[in-house]
Amino acid sequence: MEPSPDPRPRTADVFVEETAPPGQETPLVEEFGALGFTVRARALPARRPIEQLAWAVLVVLPLQAFLTALGGKAGEDAHHGLRNAVSKVLRRASEAEPSTGTSTEPTGESEAEPLAPATPPTVVLQDPATGIRIILGPHLDDTAYRALRALDLTRITQGPVRYDTAEARWLSDLDEATSG
Repeated sequence: MEPSPDPRPRTADVFVEETAPPGQETPLVEEFGALGFTVRARALPARRPIEQLAWAVLVVLPLQAFLTALGGKAGEDAHHGLRNAVSKVLRRASEAEPSTGTSTEPTGESEAEPLAPATPPTVVLQDPATGIRIILGPHLDDTAYRALRALDLTRITQGPVRYDTAEARWLSDLDEATSG
């Protein structure tokens, strides 16, 4: 007997800054829709420089349902689709930023000091119930997206979760620090 489908709606809220280029979130909206989620795109008010976060798009969705959909029958196609969508979003975000290669905030050592390197934008997936965040950056390859399909969220107690290329696995630095 097959398990009954989860009766809770699978909703993904996709957030971008109101200053983001039009359609920046579209590839992710389409990809999450293809994975069976009802997607709502929303603009957030622009943040002040001190509040700047390194994400280009924040997606709030039930992570376990997402990972199940990603690892399902069409999982191989789904991980390629997700990777392509993330790449498009991050490329659009990078093109929209000034191409100085530096952040707009000094490190505080002196006013003559060069600015700190900018952090590349990311796509962040956040679970609304646990607050755990998965960070999808521009450096991720097919191996990382395949590993994401098999990520066991029961091992994660706190985030953020990132892909460690040296260890070829997804991990939470906070969980690693407290378990060792």
